[in-house]
Amino acid sequence: MTSDYVIVGAGSAGCAMAYRLAEGGATVTLIEHGGTDAGPFIQMPAALSYPMNMGLYDWGLRTEPEPHLGGRTLVTPRGKVIGGSSSINGMVYVRGHARDFDTWADMGADGWAYADVLPYFRRMEHWHGDAGDPAYRGDAGPLHITRGPRTNPLFDAFIKAGQQAGYPVTDDYNGHQQEGFGAMEATIWQGTRWSAANAYLRPALKTGRVRLVRGLARRVTFEGTRATGVEISRGGAVETVPAGREVVLAASSLNSPKLLMLSGIGPAAHLSGHGIPVLADRPGVGANLQDHLEIYMQFAARQPVTLYKYWNLWGKALIGAQWLFTRKGLGASNQFESCAFIRSRAGVDYPDIQYHFLPIAVRYDGKAAAEGHGFQVHVGPMRSKSRGAVTLRSPRPEDAPRILFNYMSHPDDWEEFRRCIHLTREIMAQPAMAAHVRHEIQPGAGVQTDDDIDAFLREHVESAYHPCGTCRMGRASDPLAVVDPEARVIGVQGLRVADSSVFPQVTNGNLNAPSIMVGEKTADHLLGRAPLPAMNLAPWMHPHWQSAQR
Repeated sequence: MTSDYVIVGAGSAGCAMAYRLAEGGATVTLIEHGGTDAGPFIQMPAALSYPMNMGLYDWGLRTEPEPHLGGRTLVTPRGKVIGGSSSINGMVYVRGHARDFDTWADMGADGWAYADVLPYFRRMEHWHGDAGDPAYRGDAGPLHITRGPRTNPLFDAFIKAGQQAGYPVTDDYNGHQQEGFGAMEATIWQGTRWSAANAYLRPALKTGRVRLVRGLARRVTFEGTRATGVEISRGGAVETVPAGREVVLAASSLNSPKLLMLSGIGPAAHLSGHGIPVLADRPGVGANLQDHLEIYMQFAARQPVTLYKYWNLWGKALIGAQWLFTRKGLGASNQFESCAFIRSRAGVDYPDIQYHFLPIAVRYDGKAAAEGHGFQVHVGPMRSKSRGAVTLRSPRPEDAPRILFNYMSHPDDWEEFRRCIHLTREIMAQPAMAAHVRHEIQPGAGVQTDDDIDAFLREHVESAYHPCGTCRMGRASDPLAVVDPEARVIGVQGLRVADSSVFPQVTNGNLNAPSIMVGEKTADHLLGRAPLPAMNLAPWMHPHWQSAQR
């Protein structure tokens, strides 16, 4: 059966494209290696730490030993399930700052400036915010965006402490003003994870124009330099899924470049070294790998107001039972209900530090701090200058790619992280939070000098799981660009890439929202539609950013 389009990857961008292509009357075959997203581990928001640590739902990728982190290998979760990483992520919804997309356009992604992408963010959203400027937000899209109830007093205490430290409060960081402290938004609807599968894929499948095929994509097939389909493994056999019009890779910033290289598109010397015939020499494939790193600054609590009281078998059972029967209670929240975006110093024009606040001291792997009641902020710089690469481990499609982020390879990264720690300590010392802080668990009061802080970072910094940039978008004349501004792979025909791998530069925040936006906009390019009309709404910028840090 030949469909108009074959998409590899039923993740954030892939599901959005399938939905919009079907809406436009096209037929789609969507290839996904992972299985069902049914069950509470994925659908219950509070269970977010489980799916990203389960081989059933996660590809299980790890970095190579990172030379600037003492040779540590870091986990790099990517969703191997319907909905992709939107089914295993923290459900935090951040578009990114307007300047991020203007920077994309300056780097050669023509037509992807903020004015160009804002209409697509609005088209995809069904926003349920209680404050902010509706001109920036959408109210009829498939993706429900909500805010938590913030019933725990620590959420508002964190916002108040930021205000006491001299930072602004923002009504809507996804709207007019990102900078400041405020309520965090999430892809949660009626107590359930609102993944790309729930928002886009299930409605698309109901049209009858989208077919979901389980299998491992091996390579793109070509006639000459035109893509004709995708070779997959399933049921112990190898077969080809034909495409009538085009093939689109939406397999993540780690697997999309891998598939391009297995198909003969990438750095010629690297491909030849693995015995792969070179179809198009594109040295940018797999390069430009970026991510956000973060640390958990943890604090022991003075009062037992944290979620630690539920961090036992009985407490978790009660939360789970309430959620199963009512879709309400603590199980209906990801517990990231307040946040902040600030600038690290004067002269930085828009925020370059992000905070997630969590009313328990616990790691993503589910390990709680030994000290009992506590809370934490996840904090890290947003625009690291370090760059890594994804390369082939072998020519076997079954083998994971080599992933080296080259974390902390730029000296500015160390200075920016030190600023994160100093600024966070200042915020936590404000009256609103000081009333709740017994002492700092980590890094700990003994970690003060630059050398001490750097040693802590080297040992404890973790990925925020925002890899991107490995099939960078740019003009066709750019030798390091992989796709052009319509997401077409340069050097071949009938093949596009549409996921976070096309980001020229990592955006300011979590990547699910801009990844979905890429899928939405690329669908219009595939259908030959005129882009949505640009919206020239100016973002808020601190009036004294050149001379003041806050």
